[in-house]
Amino acid sequence: MKEDFFKKGARMIQENNNLEKLKEELLELYYLSSAVSVLHWDQEVYMPKKGSNLRAKTIAEMSGLIHNKFTSSQFGKLIKEAKIEMEKGKLDENNTCIVKEIWRQYSREKKLPVEFVKKMAELESKAQYIWTEARKKSNFKMFLPYLKKIIEMKREEAKFIGYNKNPYDILLDVYEPNVKSDEISLIFKELKDFLVPFLQKIKKSKVKINNKILKGNFEIEKQIEFNKFIAQKIGFDFDAGRLDISAHPFTNFSNPLDVRMTTRYKKDDLFYSLNSTIHETGHALYEQGLSVENFGTPLGESISLGIHESQSRMWENFIGKSLSFWKYFYPRIQKEFPVNFSNISQENFYKAINIVKPSFIRTEADEVTYNLHIIMRFEIEKDLIEGSIAVEDLPKIWNSKVKEYFGLEVPNDALGVLQDVHWSSGLIGYFPTYTLGNLYSAQFYNIAKRELLNLEKELAMGHFEHLLSWLRKNIHIHGKLFSADELVEKVTGEKLNSQYFINYIKDKYSKIYKLN
Repeated sequence: MKEDFFKKGARMIQENNNLEKLKEELLELYYLSSAVSVLHWDQEVYMPKKGSNLRAKTIAEMSGLIHNKFTSSQFGKLIKEAKIEMEKGKLDENNTCIVKEIWRQYSREKKLPVEFVKKMAELESKAQYIWTEARKKSNFKMFLPYLKKIIEMKREEAKFIGYNKNPYDILLDVYEPNVKSDEISLIFKELKDFLVPFLQKIKKSKVKINNKILKGNFEIEKQIEFNKFIAQKIGFDFDAGRLDISAHPFTNFSNPLDVRMTTRYKKDDLFYSLNSTIHETGHALYEQGLSVENFGTPLGESISLGIHESQSRMWENFIGKSLSFWKYFYPRIQKEFPVNFSNISQENFYKAINIVKPSFIRTEADEVTYNLHIIMRFEIEKDLIEGSIAVEDLPKIWNSKVKEYFGLEVPNDALGVLQDVHWSSGLIGYFPTYTLGNLYSAQFYNIAKRELLNLEKELAMGHFEHLLSWLRKNIHIHGKLFSADELVEKVTGEKLNSQYFINYIKDKYSKIYKLN
């Protein structure tokens, strides 16, 4: 009896040692990934033009190093042993989450040759720089050879991983695990069937909104300070992050104590930066809300890009374009920019920031037309990966879809196919997460209003702490403990339901445009 007891104890100690060793190896990988993350941020914000080629090679080498370490026989042995213990039911909920998620990532990465990983990282880094220059010159042909290669390598990646039905599903899985393109297509069809006729109703409305009142002469330095003021007021911790300028707004998250946002500015348009800043602050608040203690494990990471986008879209639209939000901030914007806003009523201002008007640029789109931009991109990139359209034909295909969806003639590549950074960064499969984020955010915000009884009154008084605390408790702090589906059901009591978003759009814009 004693011998069995001691043997069992020895096994338990060994099992714990294996798991702790796995966590130590993981932490080293996270440190390396954080360094690459900062290199990417610097490339977009501060790196001099001539540094692009060597920066690309540096990122490629580090990406190869991370891949080799993650797929090494030593790491493989540790994760396999941990998986056996998990399958025997010997791990608690947190450790089960860690092992399950790392095994999912390991199984995928193990199928990718290290030379492919390095080549892809170098290509993406170079392509991002070329895209920036091509966009400035509105010249798709400059970017074409790089995009062709990215699409080729993404198809190759799908083959390495292996797929049952559609190669695009493999790429989508990186950003929204376990979701298939067929499911996305059904969700998007439901939205499209509502949005297209609803947009026509708005176009026929007798209510005419003048959003030119938002234009003016806004000193860039004052814009920067006002953007920072709003970000800090809604909860962003500038001691654990920063706000800079880049060609395309993004949020870089190395760890919860180092979260870096960017935005962009136009002298004649305050909301060109402000909408993006509020959006990115939503991302940043999620990252700052993750557990520092769990850094180095999936428990310290966001669940999916769809859930991530739910946070940015919630702050940008459900809150940042609400009447409650501007009841607090509008007097402050009038004080900062009196020449522009002192003679504009709050009602007209509210209508102006919520005008529905088809536009070329996705990031400047209103809430009604925004998802049509995403549906269009989803259709295009899915067809690109499946090989049913050619990269060379992209401008023509893009312009045709813009005409079909929005009734607009695209004047140049910068306002068309070159406007988004995603494809230059190899982020094929990312776009659908924006619309999923809208749907998640509508469902989350609906339950938040139910549980925080005076929420909109608090927002109107400039109190955002209760909402942020609710998001921290219900969404941010869990890391990857739950899947996106599980989290939505846990928080709201039901699975993802697009009707919440449809009802939100219908109610808000029927009031603004006085629709029957």
